[in-house]
Amino acid sequence: MKRILYVFLSVVLVCSLLVFYYPGVSCQFGQEEAPIPGAGENTLSLYGIDPLTLDPAVSGEMTSHEYVTQLFGGLVSLDDNLKPTPDIAQSWQVSDNGRTYTFYLRQDVMFHNGRQVKAEDFKYSWERACDPGTGSQTAATYLGDIVGVKEVLSGESKEISGVRVIDDYTLQVTIDAPKSYFLSKLTYPTAFVVDRADVESGGEWWRSPNGTGPFKLKQWDENSLLVLEKNELYYGEVAKVNLVVFQLWGGVPMNMYETGKIDITSVYRDYIEKATDEAGPFYTDLRITPELSFFYIGFNTTKPPFDDVNIRRAFSQAIDKDKLVSLVFKGMMQQADGILPPGMPGYNEGLLGLDYDIDGARELIANSSYGDVSQLPPIAITTIGWGGLISQELEAIIQEWRSNLGVEVEVRQLEPQRFLYHLKQEKDEMFYMGWIADYPHPQDFLDVLFHTGADNNYSEYSNPEVDALLERTGVEQDNNLSLALYQQAEQLLIEDAACLPLWFGQNYFLVKPYIKGYDLSPLGFAMLNEVSVEPHWILEVN
Repeated sequence: MKRILYVFLSVVLVCSLLVFYYPGVSCQFGQEEAPIPGAGENTLSLYGIDPLTLDPAVSGEMTSHEYVTQLFGGLVSLDDNLKPTPDIAQSWQVSDNGRTYTFYLRQDVMFHNGRQVKAEDFKYSWERACDPGTGSQTAATYLGDIVGVKEVLSGESKEISGVRVIDDYTLQVTIDAPKSYFLSKLTYPTAFVVDRADVESGGEWWRSPNGTGPFKLKQWDENSLLVLEKNELYYGEVAKVNLVVFQLWGGVPMNMYETGKIDITSVYRDYIEKATDEAGPFYTDLRITPELSFFYIGFNTTKPPFDDVNIRRAFSQAIDKDKLVSLVFKGMMQQADGILPPGMPGYNEGLLGLDYDIDGARELIANSSYGDVSQLPPIAITTIGWGGLISQELEAIIQEWRSNLGVEVEVRQLEPQRFLYHLKQEKDEMFYMGWIADYPHPQDFLDVLFHTGADNNYSEYSNPEVDALLERTGVEQDNNLSLALYQQAEQLLIEDAACLPLWFGQNYFLVKPYIKGYDLSPLGFAMLNEVSVEPHWILEVN
């Protein structure tokens, strides 16, 4: 699921970089380890950082989603092949015109406190998500196809007219046009069900949420521990582990894995040689999985100089992405010419990207409305972080612009909670970010990120020709024609330099041999109720 916004320079990576470059710096932000009530052999230990929120209607980034997806659920989920499959809805019917969905709910679904989930709970949850007072930045994107949602988002109505409760276990939903991706959108946390009494208890109710997921929140000590406990009332596959313990800010994850403090860890580039050494201790633990993700430089197309397509193209053609992937990422990423990642329906191997061409880039600047780099206004790029320490890849990109174009670019950092939820308002002339699929459909990249007026169109890019293609393909029922239209739209976006595509991601991670059932999907998530911990000796090195 996506999670909407995935930024490569995560706070975890910042922590790792701090320790790597400044060995005297400690990332042990939490308190000293304390006994965890109920912890035993059947406990999964992971690294984590504090979620920004556990409210499904508000959550819009990977960090929070990691926990939200374990605590809450919705009508449908994605199966192992990333296709919509029944969840709280045991089945559904679609009308002949493709616009009305009738969902039939399971009758054995309980909130964590034992109250039965009914159709009215979904109606309430969706109307709450769309209420302007909730402050959701995801409701328009993931629920906006439903008739009446726009009126609730604008404050004109309190009820979504396209959502009808037929009886306790039947919910009817009408959308504005037939759309092949509608069910997939309902797998996003915005569409998850919440308990009205829990929400209306006031304050930050989500710090002790009454969800429906396979785990309950047992303990959350900020900057120290977050503990999930098995939900015995879960209607699906009951968790095999009793507890999942996230050690928040516990140190450098790779070091914690090596010393036996956690069972699974991501492998960042500074450790990739160690993990891929066939003679080393980690090689047999290493797993590599594809990820439907896309990393890019966004241009603020409403401000000079990137309101000029020649400048956008020049900055795009001045970056040697092959060299960056090889030297900075050590081959862990794949160079991106386009927007749709490999494995995504509609991925276009024949897409014509903007080639690395220094002379061509300089000529574009000469032909722009500015004529020369000396006439360009000051340029800054917004990135996530704090303390002035920026990622190696962004440093390298800025150096390429300096060397190849003679342009100086300043860096402005936003702390994670501001970057993730305020980028559209606070961006500079450029921004560096990534996007990972919520569902495997090109609409989730091209339409969500680049359609005029879309909530996640951080560039504020607008192109009527692209809009027309996206609107046409969104309702096209012929799948082959629909994908061809998406490819046309993607090619136009690249030619217009709507963004600077950089690379597509992969996940490298280590899993202890006694951990079974841990599968990371191309969306970047694992359902922890499927994980088991086999009996093993615990050897912790201090």
